[in-house]
Amino acid sequence: MIPPATPKIYFENSTGRVLEHPDGFVIFQYHSGPRTFHHLQALLTHTRNLLTRRGWHRMLGDQRLMAPFTEEESLWIVNHWLDPAQQGPRGLYGAILLAPDEFARLPSAQALQEAKAGALTYRVFASEESAVAWLTQVA
Repeated sequence: MIPPATPKIYFENSTGRVLEHPDGFVIFQYHSGPRTFHHLQALLTHTRNLLTRRGWHRMLGDQRLMAPFTEEESLWIVNHWLDPAQQGPRGLYGAILLAPDEFARLPSAQALQEAKAGALTYRVFASEESAVAWLTQVA
């Protein structure tokens, strides 16, 4: 039996961590609790840098412990981080693990709905295993 691939930490701050998965995608995991706007920007900027550096177009966003996005955060994510001009030719594929807290889900869903009009193709998953399986299938 082949052992599961182990991701390597690329960046971490008080908002979360960015990991390199050996199967060719980025994982960004949010930590629980409050966060500062500039720490969120740093986390997502490092996510973008890793995607660009590796030439990757797939990511797993683990929002299970995340506090809800603020309006400022949602606007920055949609207008800057998910700007279609920032995407590679293949676009961006995202598997999202949502927080169990209904209040945390709503802002995420709103930001992702707006992002869908851009260059992000995403699916929401209940388990990490199914999210990783989908990411390994998308080219």
